[in-house]
Amino acid sequence: MPVPWEALIPFGLLTAMFGAAGTLMNVSQRAQNDGKAPRYKLDSWEESMMERDRRLTGSKRGQSTNPLAPKEFSLNSVWQTENL
Repeated sequence: MPVPWEALIPFGLLTAMFGAAGTLMNVSQRAQNDGKAPRYKLDSWEESMMERDRRLTGSKRGQSTNPLAPKEFSLNSVWQTENL
């Protein structure tokens, strides 16, 4: 049975385009997550910790090793109950 060599060019192009699209999607997601893999299946605890990290460091994937929060952390609460 002969091999249809003409079909290999479109097959190679499709394979290369899907590979390029997947690679660019991965690079884009990692760039948005500070070079880390995206998170899946987050529960409410993880979302609240990500919000806390965002308020502490300015990035939702950033973490701080400083045991004391900066002074500004007390003023940027997600619970706005009163006007200061």
